[in-house]
Amino acid sequence: MLLSTALILMIGMAMGWLCQKVKLPGLLGMLITGIVLGPYVLDQIDPGILGISAELRKIALVIILTRAGLGLDISGLKKIGRPAVLMCFVPASFELIGMILLAPKLMGMSVLEAAVMGSVLAAVSPAVVVPRMVKLMEEGYGTREGIPQLILAGASVDDVYVIVLFSTFGGMMQGEGASAIRFINIPVSIFLGITVGIVIGIAVALLFQKVHIRDTAKVLILLSISLLLVVAEEALTTPITFSALIAIMFLGVGLQKKRENVAKRLAIKYGKLWVAAEVFLFVLVGATVNIHYMGKVGVKALIVILAALLFRMLGVYVCLLGTKLSVKEKLFTMMAYTPKATVQAAIGGIPLALGFACGDTILTVAVLAIVLTAPLGAFAIDFTYKKVLSRETTQS
Repeated sequence: MLLSTALILMIGMAMGWLCQKVKLPGLLGMLITGIVLGPYVLDQIDPGILGISAELRKIALVIILTRAGLGLDISGLKKIGRPAVLMCFVPASFELIGMILLAPKLMGMSVLEAAVMGSVLAAVSPAVVVPRMVKLMEEGYGTREGIPQLILAGASVDDVYVIVLFSTFGGMMQGEGASAIRFINIPVSIFLGITVGIVIGIAVALLFQKVHIRDTAKVLILLSISLLLVVAEEALTTPITFSALIAIMFLGVGLQKKRENVAKRLAIKYGKLWVAAEVFLFVLVGATVNIHYMGKVGVKALIVILAALLFRMLGVYVCLLGTKLSVKEKLFTMMAYTPKATVQAAIGGIPLALGFACGDTILTVAVLAIVLTAPLGAFAIDFTYKKVLSRETTQS
C-alpha cells in the first residue's frame, strides 16, 4: 500500500505537471496515471487502496466543497436569482431527454434503459468544475456577473437531482413503481442540506470565537464534521433525507458569514490539502476506467454522448435567458457545465452489478464520457476564462 501511495502521488503529480506544461489540464495526466497503474493495465495499485477508493474520492470531494463554501459569495449568487435555481435541474433534464430520444434509435435500447443511462451520464462533475470555479473566484474572473458562483452552486445540486433520478429509474427497471416521495425529497434534501450546513457553520464559528484553536486544528475539526455529515446521510433510512455535500459547502458559508477572517485563513489551508487530494481523486477515478470496454463502444455511443451534451448546453442556455450575460459569457457557462467524472465513476457500474441487460453498455458509455468530457471540459474552462470573462479588479 505504501508503494502504491508513492506511485500515485509521484507519477500523478509528474504527469499533471507535464500536461500543464503543454497547455493541457493537469487532471488529464492524473487520469492517464490511474488508467495505466490501475487493475486493467499494469495493476500496480494495491487492492487495499482500490477497496477504499470510493471513500478516498469522497474525502477529496469533501475537501474541495468545503474550500468552495469558505470562498462562496452568496450575495453574488442572490443577484443571479432564477437562473441559479434553474441550473440545478434544467441542464440535466435536457441531457436526459436527449439520451431518451437518441439512445433507443442509435443503440437499440428501450426507453427505460435509455433513461437509466441518461441518469448515469447527466451529472456534472464537481471534482472537475468546483476547483476551477474556486480559482476563478480567487482571481476575480466573472465574479461581478456571478458566473463562478452560479456554476458552483448548480454543480453541487445537479448531482443530488440526478442520483435521485438514477435510483428511481433503476427501481422501475427492477419492477418497482416511480416513487413520488423520491421526487419530493429533491427540494427537501437541498433545503435541509443548506440549513444544516449554515447552522453548523455558525455554531463552529462561535466555538472558534470562544476557544482559541490553531488553524490546523480548525481544519481537522471542519474535516471531521464534514465526514460525519456524509456518514449521517448514508445512515439515514428515512424517505426524507438531507444532502451532505450541499451541507458541507454551506458549512463553509456559515463560518464565512460569522468569522470572515478565519474563513479566509482556512481556505488557504484547504487549498494546500487539495494539492494531494486532487491527485488521489483523479488517479483513482482513472483506475476505475476499464479501457478494454472502449473497443466495444463504437461510433454510435460517441455520437449519443456528444448529442446529449448539446442538449445539456441548450438547457444551460435556456437557464440563462433573460440574464445580462454576454454571448461569450453564456458560451463559457455552457462549456463549463459539461465535464463528467466522479458520479459516472461511482454509479456507472451499478446497472451491470444489478444484472441489467444494458449494464455493460451503460458502463462502457460512462467510461467513454469520463475520458472524453473531463479533460475537454477542463481544457475549455482553463483555456477560455481569461479571454471571455471580465476581471473584477478590487477584491474584498
